[in-house]
Amino acid sequence: MWHVRLASTPSMVGKNEASFARAPNMQEDLTRSPSYTVTCDDYVHVVEFSPFSSGSHASLLAYGGNQYVVVGTCLFQEEDVEVEGVQFNVLRAFHHDLRVDALAWSPESRLDRIPTIRFCTAAADRKLRLLTSDLQDRHEVKVMEGHTSYINHLVFEPTEGKQIASVSDDHTCRLWDLDGNETAVLRLRSPGLSVCWHSQEVFKLMVAEKKGTIRFYDLVTQQAILSLDCGHSGPLMSADWCLANTIKVGAVVGNDWLIWDITRSSYPQEKRPAHKDKARLFRWSIANENLFATTGCPGKISSQVFIHHLGHPQPVTIGSSLVGSGLSWHRTLPLCVVGGDRKLCFWMTEM
Repeated sequence: MWHVRLASTPSMVGKNEASFARAPNMQEDLTRSPSYTVTCDDYVHVVEFSPFSSGSHASLLAYGGNQYVVVGTCLFQEEDVEVEGVQFNVLRAFHHDLRVDALAWSPESRLDRIPTIRFCTAAADRKLRLLTSDLQDRHEVKVMEGHTSYINHLVFEPTEGKQIASVSDDHTCRLWDLDGNETAVLRLRSPGLSVCWHSQEVFKLMVAEKKGTIRFYDLVTQQAILSLDCGHSGPLMSADWCLANTIKVGAVVGNDWLIWDITRSSYPQEKRPAHKDKARLFRWSIANENLFATTGCPGKISSQVFIHHLGHPQPVTIGSSLVGSGLSWHRTLPLCVVGGDRKLCFWMTEM
């Protein structure tokens, strides 16, 4: 029997004032502690806000680590004046056979009407697990097999959630239906690191490869219709399609972040150095098309979180998280979350 120790009452965590270091270095001046933190029982390896409306005024959030996924709701004082800081309510803890390496939310996850939670995970055994729960008695896990190497990223089709796309070190992007059947395989030229679905046009899929090519596929013909090139500056680690403005694509390659306007050129319009020891993740804000965040590869103690605004040459916020991992933006607030050692760290950007 597997147990997780979780508080039965909502955890109320106060807001920390930003702590500015007094130093001439601009980067140090910008370093600030998280706006909010939520304590967890274990190391957090992945964390994801649902990018979809939950049907309630709180946001769905899932985090996973070694053999578990916790699903809860988050409500912040910016959304409800009666909340002090953040209110995090655990809905359910799910057992997971292995450490969670990636997680994606289905748009069918909602808390109004009959509550339904549906998300998909990837683990080191090269399998996807589709979990569906009504938070009461119904709890189903469907295992999907087909990838032959490590799965790096996955995403649900965002309008109805009837398909899942996943990318792997096995040089493929695979599409699956909710019965666990593989419906298509796109052959890549190097490991697939990121996959994104167009927010409205369900036949458009973006796949980013480690060698530095980002391709857009027409899923009807299963052919690439457009590609972007990073140039030669190191391996691409992560890319994201801006949901708020789909002509924008961003990525981290080597130590740099890159931004494309796909209507203008296949080469990036902007390229800036970000993290000294290689960048790890790139995520656009859902609430503001000019905001994005990057994380550095975890160092011996902590990893940096940079929040950038396209109108500013330097990061607008710098944070750090103890062995930080995962990165996700709130659906309506300029707020992102990173997982860490027994905690979730949230940074609110005052724009």
